[in-house]
Amino acid sequence: MKRLINRIKLFPNNNEKSIEIARELANRLEIADFKIVDSKYDLAIAIGGDGSFLRMVKNNVFDSETYYVGVNAGTLGFLQEISLDDIDIFIERLNNNDFAIETIGVQETKITTKKGDMSRFFSLNEIVIRDKNLKTAKLMVEIDHELLEKYIGDGILISTSIGSTAYNLNFGGSIVYDDLHTLQITPIAPLNTKSYRDVLNSIIIPENRSITIKPLEEKNDLIITVDGENNFYNDVVKIDTCVRNKKIKVIRMTNFSYARKINEKFLTEK
Repeated sequence: MKRLINRIKLFPNNNEKSIEIARELANRLEIADFKIVDSKYDLAIAIGGDGSFLRMVKNNVFDSETYYVGVNAGTLGFLQEISLDDIDIFIERLNNNDFAIETIGVQETKITTKKGDMSRFFSLNEIVIRDKNLKTAKLMVEIDHELLEKYIGDGILISTSIGSTAYNLNFGGSIVYDDLHTLQITPIAPLNTKSYRDVLNSIIIPENRSITIKPLEEKNDLIITVDGENNFYNDVVKIDTCVRNKKIKVIRMTNFSYARKINEKFLTEK
């Protein structure tokens, strides 16, 4: 049987622990006759916490042909599939093609300004939309160009399924199985008074549906945070975001269980 994975690039976090693990992992992989390379690789392996996985995928420009996996050398490590204790088992399964491949939906966002400028980008976890000066944000929210609400509050977070266990949880959003390819609209401190009525809970949108955010104020300067990185935009007309065409391929061990992972990461005392 022809081995699916042969050429591998390692993406360690920039700390001593991750770098040491990367050296040891590279040695074990080479003993198993895998090639450690810097280009034209089949598999990218992040070593660290969830941030290292996000940086790895971004570094690969969300390439859909590359396979991705993570070794957890951080704390929570929800995106990181492989524990340090399971590295030898992981290498054996790579060698025998004994793994599953799961596709993960990537968020595609387009920002349009009054000048007609357009910015396009991908994100794996979420985008967060807030007023540039962190004042109350007033935003029109549409789904497939139909009005959902006129939102007033601190901001709106729109997360992917895989990002549902990240920043989204801080604001009471739902956990979504990451093979569903959804988007989730989660309000941040929405106003709910006699004058203003906002949806107080998160809303989960299936893939191929578009979400459009339009500022309601004449001064439309926003902070749009993309997977933790702040970007500032002036005179925003609208933000369009969806999960539609772009997917990445993540390696899962054959005994992977999402329910067990939720229990281990959020409910089990270490």
